[in-house]
Amino acid sequence: MSENIGSDVNSSQKGKYDFWKYWSGQTISNLGSSVTLFALPLLVYKLTGSALNLGLTTTVTFLPYPLFGLVLGALVDRFDRKRVMILADLGRALVILSIPVQAFFWPLSIWWIYAVSFLHSTLTICFEAGEFAAIPTLVGKDDLVKANGRIQASYSAASIIGPLLAGLLVVFLPLPSLLFLDSFSFFLSAGFLALIVKSFNSAVAVDGPKKHLGQDVLEGLRYVLKHPVLRNISLMMAVMNFVDTIVISQLVFFARTRLQATDFQIGLLYSAASVGIVVFSLLAGILRKRWNFSQVALGALLVIGACTITLAWMRLYWIGLVLWGIISGLGILFNINTSSLRQAIVPNHLLGRVMSIAGVLGWSSIPLGALLGGILITWTGNIALVYALVGLVDILLPLIFAFTALGRAERYLSVPQEENAARLPDPSL
Repeated sequence: MSENIGSDVNSSQKGKYDFWKYWSGQTISNLGSSVTLFALPLLVYKLTGSALNLGLTTTVTFLPYPLFGLVLGALVDRFDRKRVMILADLGRALVILSIPVQAFFWPLSIWWIYAVSFLHSTLTICFEAGEFAAIPTLVGKDDLVKANGRIQASYSAASIIGPLLAGLLVVFLPLPSLLFLDSFSFFLSAGFLALIVKSFNSAVAVDGPKKHLGQDVLEGLRYVLKHPVLRNISLMMAVMNFVDTIVISQLVFFARTRLQATDFQIGLLYSAASVGIVVFSLLAGILRKRWNFSQVALGALLVIGACTITLAWMRLYWIGLVLWGIISGLGILFNINTSSLRQAIVPNHLLGRVMSIAGVLGWSSIPLGALLGGILITWTGNIALVYALVGLVDILLPLIFAFTALGRAERYLSVPQEENAARLPDPSL
């Protein structure tokens, strides 16, 4: 008996060590990625000075999600997840490393940046599919909230520090060389993952009978499209992402041409977005205790629209900085509420598939929106007008969807998940 107790204690200690190995690797990796998030669009702008090229960079970055997202997510579950994540990290390290290497030996091509962005995103899909299952295997159920909170806290800190660090370094170093930091961080992340003893797969996932890949995808897709709340969230997210990706993908162009921002000030914009995300993430629970889903989520989208229109005509950098922080924070408030609503409605056995499918449906519009935004800004020569039109759409969206099932979403929260699973399609949008 005492030997079993000692064995359990040792196993628990090893589990804690494994979590801290994982947390350390991801904290370093997130810091490196936040540097690239700032450096890559700035590099594209410096190479081309083109809004169209910035839009195309976002297009190729998000294109793998609608092309491969559903299939890769299901495939990763059929392999050793930890090994897939390590290989994905090593692959991302090499493709990111190719940009500063090419810039050092040859003239850097915008087409190479497109290829790197596409490959990097494809590998990220594989990594994220394994990552979702990693935490529950490293900590007990009682520690899940604490573990996820620590990871989110380190991610938020990295998102604030990374752009500030990059903005300072770019004063002294060539811009492409900043990507060495991200490449090195992926190598370190792979190393920390390799040190973890525990498997990220359950015995059932590895040895159990394999269902046809298409069956899993179709089951989740039918559920999303039949459920009135989930269907409307996906539709609204698709439209919202279609227009809002224009603002995000053209931030460097807007900051340069309208706010006359320096490289360091552009880094501050990315950090301000992260600060806004942290603040509104902390406020999400407080706001939901006071108001319902429709009021918080749809209200956040209304304010995003108003702030975007104000930002569109803004010439003062420091006011623009504050507006961008508010817009980014309200965006995460909207996402937190829609994700929480999905989690409350969807039965547990369908949750993974439904969340991934809903994400793909919502993100599939991003590549086209980014491309259209680049074309519109190039054609009109007026980025302020395009930003203002995006803000107008953001205001109209919640006013329209308030008349659908999203305007009465609380009714579905009071229905048991089993009944939600069997609920027939709603004739309304």
